[in-house]
Amino acid sequence: MPISTTYDLAIVGSGSAAFATAIEARRHNASVVMIEQGTIGGTCVNVGCIPSKALLAAADARHVALAQHFPGITTSAGHVDMTSIVAGKDEIVSELRREKYVGLAELYGFHILTGVARFIEGPALEVNGERIEATHYVIATGAAPWAPPIVGLDEVDYLTSTTAMELDHVPASLVVIGANAVGLEQGQLFARLGAEVTIVEALARIAPFEEPEISEALTTILASEGIAVRTGATVREVQREGVKVVVSLDSPLGSQELRAEAVLVATGRRPTTVYLGLESVGVTLGARGEVVVDEELRTTNPCIFAAGDVTGHPQFVYVAGRHGTVVADNALTDAHLTVDYRTLPRVTFTSPAIASVGMTDEQANDLGIDCECRVLSFAYVPRAIVNLDTRGVAKVVAERSTGRVLGVHLLAEGAGDAILAAVYALDAGFTVEQLANAWTPYLTMAEAIKLTAQSFTRDVAALSCCAS
Repeated sequence: MPISTTYDLAIVGSGSAAFATAIEARRHNASVVMIEQGTIGGTCVNVGCIPSKALLAAADARHVALAQHFPGITTSAGHVDMTSIVAGKDEIVSELRREKYVGLAELYGFHILTGVARFIEGPALEVNGERIEATHYVIATGAAPWAPPIVGLDEVDYLTSTTAMELDHVPASLVVIGANAVGLEQGQLFARLGAEVTIVEALARIAPFEEPEISEALTTILASEGIAVRTGATVREVQREGVKVVVSLDSPLGSQELRAEAVLVATGRRPTTVYLGLESVGVTLGARGEVVVDEELRTTNPCIFAAGDVTGHPQFVYVAGRHGTVVADNALTDAHLTVDYRTLPRVTFTSPAIASVGMTDEQANDLGIDCECRVLSFAYVPRAIVNLDTRGVAKVVAERSTGRVLGVHLLAEGAGDAILAAVYALDAGFTVEQLANAWTPYLTMAEAIKLTAQSFTRDVAALSCCAS
C-alpha cells in the first residue's frame, strides 16, 4: 500500500486503543495511518497482560506441584529454568503480536509507519522528516512504568514490571515497592518461583482500593506462602552494598532496613506524552502528563482525540479497546458516544484473584448512600470445599432502602471469570433479592455471589449444599 501524506485518520501508537480505532475506522472506509516508534502491539501484548499472565501461569504450575494438598497425591518441583520460562513467554507474545496486530493491518488495509511522531502546527504530524496530515488525529501512546523520586533508586539498577519479565534467573530475594495489582501479581509470581519476597506499601493495607476484607484475607494468604508485607511504610532511600540492595523504610515500627538481591518498583504507570509536541497544537495535559479529554474523548484541540491509558482513565486493555471504537465513531461520524464506567470490572491476577465491579462500601458512603453489606467466607462455598481450598471472601454492597446492588467484590480462584455474572447483574439493576433468586450453576465459584446475596435474609450455614 503506497504511503500517502493525507489521511482521514492518523493514529499515534499501535496498542489496543490504536488498533481498535483503526479497525473501526476501516469499517467506515476511512483511510488510516498508524505511527509507531517501537514494537507493534503496545503494552498489553508485549509487556503487559499477555506476558505477565503467561509467567503467572508458569509460577502457578510450580506452586501446585509444591503445595499439593489432596490426599493420595504426591508431586514435586525441581529447578526453575528462568531462561526457558521467559523464552516460552516470548514465543506466545510473538505469535499473538503477529496474529492479532501485525497481520490485522494487512487484513483491514491500513498503513503502519515506523518512526517518531511529533505534532506540528497545522495540526499535522512530522514523522521521519515527512509531514503527515489528516482530518482527525488520535493519540494512543499508552503509559509506561513510573518510579517515585526515591533517593538512590536510579543507582541500583532497579526492576520494573517490564524488565522483571526478562530476567534470566530468579532472584534469591526481592523487595517489591507497591502493593496494587502489578506489585501483588509479580511479588507472588517470583515467590512461587523460589524468591524470598517482601512487599512494601505506603498505604495502610495492600490492595488499598479494594474492600478491606479482601485486603486482610489476601495478606493472610500471602503470609502463608512466605511473602512478607510491610504496610504504612515509605521508602526513604535505596542503596547498593556489594551484591545486595538496601531499602531503608520509615514505618509504624520505626526505621527499618530490608536487604535483597533486587528491587522491583511497581508504583504505577504514567501516560506517555513527552516529545509529542502537544503544546504546539493546543492539547492540554493533566498533572500526571495525561491528555485531558472530554466525555467524547476529544482533546482541547477539536480535531485531536485520545484513547486508552494516555488519557489517565482506568488502565485496562478493555477500556482501551472501547475508547478506540468510541473515538473512531465520534471523529468520523460525529456520533457523540461516551464511555460509562459504572459497571467496569477490575481483576488482579493473584492466586486467589481479586475481582470487583461497582462501588465499595466506602465509595457508597462517600456519595451519601445508606448502604448495607454482607461478607461471606468461602468456607460456605461448595466449589471451594471440594477443591480443599476455602481461602477467599465475597462481599455484596447494596442500597438499604431499595436493595439495589451497588457492588460485588471477590477474592477467589477464578474470580475474574465469576465477576462477569455480577457485571451483568449491575447492568440490569438487580436487587439483592433478584441476585439471591437468580439461576446459578452448582459447584462453581460464581455461586459465592448468590450465597452472599442470600445471606442478606438467610443463614447460609443452615442451607443444604444446593438449596436455592
